[in-house]
This record gives sequence, structure tokens and C-alpha cells, in this order.
Amino acid sequence: MLHPSWCAVWGRIDRDRFALLGSSSLQPVWSPQGRFLVVGDIWFSDRASLLPEIAITKNKSDSEILAYLWEKEGENCLTKLEGIFSFIIWEKERDRLWLVRDASGGRTLYYTQQNSTYYIAPRLATLQPWHSQTLNLVALRDYLCTAFVPGEQTLWQDVRELSPGTILLLPESERKSYFDLKENISSASREDRARELRSLLNQIVPEYLPVNESVGVYLSGGLDSSCIAALAAQYCDRQVFTYSIHFGADCQNELEFSSLVANHCQTEHRILEITPQQMWEKLPIAMANLDDPIGDPLTVPNYLLGQLAREDVRVILNGEGGDPCFGGPKNQPMLLNRLYNSTQTDLLSAYLNSYQKCAEHLPQLLKPDIFQAVVNKPSVFTTYLASDAAYLNRLMTLNIRFKGADHILTKVNNLTRSALLEGRSPLFDRRIIEFSLSIPPEYKLAGAVEKAILKEAVKDLLPPAIVQRPKSGMMVPVQRWFYQYWQRSAKKLLLDRHAAIAPYLNQKLMREWLNYRGDIWRRYGVKLWLLVSLELWLREQKKP
Repeated sequence: MLHPSWCAVWGRIDRDRFALLGSSSLQPVWSPQGRFLVVGDIWFSDRASLLPEIAITKNKSDSEILAYLWEKEGENCLTKLEGIFSFIIWEKERDRLWLVRDASGGRTLYYTQQNSTYYIAPRLATLQPWHSQTLNLVALRDYLCTAFVPGEQTLWQDVRELSPGTILLLPESERKSYFDLKENISSASREDRARELRSLLNQIVPEYLPVNESVGVYLSGGLDSSCIAALAAQYCDRQVFTYSIHFGADCQNELEFSSLVANHCQTEHRILEITPQQMWEKLPIAMANLDDPIGDPLTVPNYLLGQLAREDVRVILNGEGGDPCFGGPKNQPMLLNRLYNSTQTDLLSAYLNSYQKCAEHLPQLLKPDIFQAVVNKPSVFTTYLASDAAYLNRLMTLNIRFKGADHILTKVNNLTRSALLEGRSPLFDRRIIEFSLSIPPEYKLAGAVEKAILKEAVKDLLPPAIVQRPKSGMMVPVQRWFYQYWQRSAKKLLLDRHAAIAPYLNQKLMREWLNYRGDIWRRYGVKLWLLVSLELWLREQKKP
């Protein structure tokens, strides 16, 4: 007999009973004939298209809509679901369980097994009592290379994460995809594709707005967040709030551009200055609110922005997804000719090195026994790098599938939810992803013009200065701040012989980085932030 458990947050399922142990906002729902039980974190962006199929009233919850659809169509209904969700379906009669995650990975789902019992939860930390504290060394290797843990692995050896667009049937352990990232290039003209994209944006962004209430938008001043802010202002019938950050008057910022967009869209604009003291002091709580560790310096700004935005709104939109879907500048290192014609082995090394984290230092950074244990283990990136898709689309698929789901979306969603906000990413919508993979690469990267088709699609929405400017990105000054403010604290944290990372990493090399020895390219700061984030995440996991 299967006894799957929806641990501590969504309840426990046995053959003939269900008891909710946690949040009362996630109520279990039975299908009309009582065959299936549905529980999960479910938000459908396009409810209006689902209601006529099941002839129920608008006041039904998204879980109730899913229960009707599943009883009517089973797994076939998944191709109709647009939105952000992870859920389980329990079939009472046959005592089996489906685990399902949305196509882009907007919500997470983790599981582990002890004997015949499966423990499942939307948050990794919830499963801590039911798995060992053994680290997954391959996941550790990959984190050091990319600053996140990619694929189904987690940093814990015994726990797995369900992939986006995937169904897992238990106890059979049958796994299949209901959404694949497949290139399907259309030959339509760039102008026609730009018009199609604009029509799609005009459809999707209004679906992501809350009903009869204000909405917030994280606004950097770049193209992606600016077009979301402009469309939100166009379609929202309430006040739109926008939020930007900077790191002090002596640091480069994009406030000129974010303020230009805010004035253009007539939003209520909030600007938050983040100090080095806040960055350091709030890092532990940011790590505590993540599932796997993420060594991105923007974790703390995301956390602090959420705390600010919750004073005004309940739902916050962002422009995440524009770079992965439409060919942003993150692909530049991989587009160099010397990498384009590399062998497969060189291509993987080049891809890992393009993150500019610790890939090239692994032989020295990992302790010898740890390095030998992982050096020949396969990479989750290899299959995607070796596909027969156009080269740029291969890189974009990697960015959507891994950096999107395992880094960007989980970071933004977890840190906005820590502020009791709901984060939504319209440019990561499944329909946008599918459309992006039908666009010829030369429409995305047109000569030196990045995201050319997106710029064409939204050029009437924004001032020319926003559409025409190259992406610069929000750079957190961790290189300078480690040297000026954090060096002593970081040494105490990383060089402690009882540090959580001490059994795995070479503290001698970390000491050299902390003293900035040989930092020709001025990149030690981001490496140190990655290591400090990992150490603090591990310490937070040990807290009761």
C-alpha cells in the first residue's frame, strides 16, 4: 500500500483519509465523482477559457477547476493549463499519485522516499526530517560552476526536484513530459513575427494582472521590465506601482532609465537604496527563504524589494524571461567564433566558464577526494548543448530550462513570497516560450542588436531611449564591498575550521581569494559571494 505524504504544508494522504497539516489556504478538493483528490499551489492565468469546458461558475477555485478537468480528461487536460502551478492528484480507487509541475517551472515540487513512503512538498526545507544530511557532490560541483543547482538534483543526496513540464506517477515511478522545449522555426517575416509577439503580449500580460486591485512591477529600466510596466499601466484599471534599486551615489545605476519609464507610464515609483550593511546582514534570511542555495548577489535586493512592495500591492510582476526567450546578452561569451566550432567536450567547458564563477578552479577549490568523485560525472547541460537546434536556440533552451526554472524563477518567487507577495513572470509564460522557439535566430540577434524582435514588438510602448539602448544590467558592487566592508567577516565565516563547507572545499584557495591575490580580472567578489551564500545556506539548514 502506498502512503504518500504531502509533508507539513499540504497534508497527508492515506487510502481513505486526508488531513491538512499546514496552510489552510491550500484546501484539498475532491473531483465531482469523488475519484480524485487535488491539492497544490495553483494559479491559472487563463481561467476564462477553461470554465466553458466544465460548465461551472466563475466563483470556483483553480483547484476545483482542475479537479473537474482531471476527472473529465485526465493527463490530457495539462496541455490546456496556462499559469503557475505545482500539484498532486491522488486517485483514491487505485491508490496512486500524480505529481505535476508547470511548463516553465514557476512553482517547485520536491520529493524523497523512505522505504515505501513518499514524502512530497513544495518547499525543500519541509522535507528535512525525512532525508539524510548527505550532500549531493555533483550538485555541489554544479553550484560552484553556475551559482545554482540545475536539473532534478538538489543539494541533498536523497531529494529530487520535479522538472518543469513533467508528470511523475507514483508508486510506478513513471515519468513523462507534457511540455518539451522544441525548436519549431517559422518562415514568416520579422515584421509579421513582431506583430504576432505584440498580440501575444497584449493577451498574456492582462491575464497576469490581479482583478480589481493595484499591481506592482520590478522596474530596472531595461527593455524587459519596461515593456511589462508599460503593458501593465495600459491594461490595469488601478494604480500601478514600480520599484527600482540602486547601491549608493558612488555606484553606477540605471535610475535615469527606470525613472524615465515610470514617468512615461505614470506609475507610482519607489526607489530603494541598498547599503553594504544591508546586503551582508540580510543574506542569511535571504538564504533561509530559498530552497537550494543561489549564489546570485541579487538575492538580497530581491528580498528587500519584496519587503518594500508589500506595503502597496499583493501581486508583483517582473520582466524575467526576456533574455532567455529572445536572445539577450548572456549568450555573448558562447557566441564567440572560437567557441561556436568547438568539440562537444570543449563546448561544455566553455559553457560552464561563461558563467564566470568557479568552473575553472574546481581542481584547486574542491578537496582532492571530492574532485575525483565528481570530475567525470555527466553534466545535465550536455544533451541540450549537443542538440541539432540552431546554436542560439540551444543556448536559449539551456537558459529557459535550467537558469530560468532553477535560478531566476525560484529566486524571485521564493523571495517575493517571503514578503507575502505573489510574483508573476509573464515573459516566462508557456505561450511566450513556445513562440520564442519558433522565431528564427537572426530575428532575435540581428547583427549586433540583441532581442531585436522584442524591440520591434514594443517600440511604440516606450521612449526610444529605452528601446534603443543596449542592456547593461544591474551590477551589485560585491567586488568592492568585499574589499572595503566584508573581508573580515567573510574570513571568519569561510575560514573557520568548523565551517559547513570545510569538509568539501580548499580553505587555502579561499584565503587567497579573500586577500585578493592574483585577481587580475577583478572577479573574486562574485566567487566569494557564491561561497558565502553556500555557507550561510548550509548553516540555515541546520537550524531547528
